[in-house]
Amino acid sequence: MTGPGLAGFEFSDPLFLVGLLFVPLVFVRANARPAAVTWSSLSLVAARGRSLRARLTWLPAALLAVATACLALALAGPRTGDAVSEVKREGIAIAMVVDRSGSMEARDFVRGDRSVSRLDAVKAIFRDFVLGGGDAGEGRPDDLVGLVSFARYADGLSPLTLDHGNLVAILDQLETPTTQEEDGTAIGEGLALAVERLRRQETKSKIVILLTDGVNNTGDIEPREAAELAARFGIRVYAVGAGYTGLAPVPVPMPGGRTALQRVRVEFDEVTLQEVAQQSGGRYFHATDAEGIQDVLAEIDRLERSEVSEIRYLEYEYHYAPLVASALFATGLSLLLSGSWLRRLPA
Repeated sequence: MTGPGLAGFEFSDPLFLVGLLFVPLVFVRANARPAAVTWSSLSLVAARGRSLRARLTWLPAALLAVATACLALALAGPRTGDAVSEVKREGIAIAMVVDRSGSMEARDFVRGDRSVSRLDAVKAIFRDFVLGGGDAGEGRPDDLVGLVSFARYADGLSPLTLDHGNLVAILDQLETPTTQEEDGTAIGEGLALAVERLRRQETKSKIVILLTDGVNNTGDIEPREAAELAARFGIRVYAVGAGYTGLAPVPVPMPGGRTALQRVRVEFDEVTLQEVAQQSGGRYFHATDAEGIQDVLAEIDRLERSEVSEIRYLEYEYHYAPLVASALFATGLSLLLSGSWLRRLPA
């Protein structure tokens, strides 16, 4: 409860303010004693008029009422915030959908001065995007971020969370399939799973960042169907086609447990990704390096964010001591006056 015009002032236990309702009752009861006189003859009173003492007979009762008010205010715990900080938290809900199919092993991305696989590049860019660093700025500390991956099947690896350290640790363990039976590109199922995770969130902005390099070739849900579902729930899809169509160096197992890079034809369905993004109100990006991902981040920053403001009082200073002292003083003075100078004698 905050007092009007007093920044940072409040009561820790405002329920005790109900005691203020008893102040008038205390005054009436204390002042409504049986009639008393201080003169042996009322005719003498009429002759002398009302003295100062007679005019102040209400004072002890008023002092008791003041003491009651001070005690009620003290019990309510008046305090002020000694250190005040206004915190504004802004955030959106983001589902990252990462392709981990075998083609993501193609070594046609460059990080620094070396070639890396598409999957490793995506993981590094995603890590910077969430935690900050490099050209990604401060990261997304106030966003709910979740992680979905897909190959032949879609997997929900992390729910929407603010624990980004744990999220990135899960991301770092992401690998391409080790068997042909696990390989595939279920774009539609991965997107549909992300939409299911996002649709119950109450944030104003809900988006999916879909990172893939392939063509949907497995799963029961087509990418366009998943995009329709996203549009129905107001979820934008930012589709990023990683790599390029053509020949790309891909590690191939060799006899003796070795691997060698061979140029293998790779491609992705750019038309479908464009349709998915357009259908859901998002955008499509073709990224052969980190620049494409940065375009995605710039668009995300332009989204309307939900905002929550709160004022935190880090330390409190309580002010009940002067009120308790005032209550004791008023009570003592009331007893002193009613037992001496303003004492009432029975009639």
